Amino acid sequence: METSGQKHDLTSEPRALMRALGEYRTPRIARSVVELLVTLIPFAFLWTLSWAALTAGHWLGLVLTLPAAGFLVRLFMIQHDCSHGAFFPSKRANDWVGRAIGVLTLTPFDFWRHTHRHHHAHSGNLDRPRIGGIDTLTVAEFHALPRNERLRYRLYRHPLVLFALGPAYLFLLDNRLPIGFMRAGWMPWLSTMTTNVAILVLVAAMIWLVGIGPFLLVQLPITLLAGTIGVWLFYVQHQFENTFWEHDPDWTFQEAALHGSSHYDLPGILRWFTANIGVHHVHHLCSSIPFYRLPDVLRDHPELRGIGRLTLWQSLASVRLVLWDEEKHRLVSFKEASD
Repeated sequence: METSGQKHDLTSEPRALMRALGEYRTPRIARSVVELLVTLIPFAFLWTLSWAALTAGHWLGLVLTLPAAGFLVRLFMIQHDCSHGAFFPSKRANDWVGRAIGVLTLTPFDFWRHTHRHHHAHSGNLDRPRIGGIDTLTVAEFHALPRNERLRYRLYRHPLVLFALGPAYLFLLDNRLPIGFMRAGWMPWLSTMTTNVAILVLVAAMIWLVGIGPFLLVQLPITLLAGTIGVWLFYVQHQFENTFWEHDPDWTFQEAALHGSSHYDLPGILRWFTANIGVHHVHHLCSSIPFYRLPDVLRDHPELRGIGRLTLWQSLASVRLVLWDEEKHRLVSFKEASD
């Protein structure tokens, strides 16, 4: 029997755990506004300071792009919360704040929300289209490919492509046109085109104010660095050795959320800049919890801290894991898959 001061370990009862997490779902309007302001204002300040330093011929401007990129990542995480209806109680507020931030992050809000919800609904399911995530093949699927397709997958999974070329392509080009979603109706195109127009207006205004050279010298490094950080976070939250992948008969949403998403246990300053997105297993279990309440969940349910836990150092090893081995029930490297 549960004694006073003790909490029942609900990790073996995912449905009960999801119900228990319901109490953390309510956003606090004042807290959300503060979180938005302490992210947006420093980003604008650092952007201006970077421009002023570069214009004066100082390398400090490029150094300042690192913290500016951190604040842009945090803005993306607020946009992410808005896409789940978790940042404000009002749907309208979530939608319009998310759309506005999407102009800064180069991410069409409504379209991205559509693909991201698919990711949440089917993450770890081998029988569903893998939309909104990193393409991952099983060992059997990889060996069944023609030689040229295997080479293409190897190139796609190369770290230089995933974390350098990939983010540049995703945010600068791929997000500009919803290719492949012609059957999804008008929403992807309206979301993407209106975001593109807003981006063009903002870019034109900034170039008029500071000049095209200084604008590109400041904005491109910030965008590319933030994009790389964002892709890495998304990658490591699902691409770790003992993650969860199953076919439909053995797949459940709760198991996929709890064991197919990592607890990326980052140092405090990085947790702040990434808006606690590392508490990803809890987020997948209950995506409507505001990011600033996720630490409360770990405090009140300490049994969740060790599930899928990855430190910053441990996460680096996940780069070599590229194929899902259905027999071993874990991700493996190309070398392991060929043995």
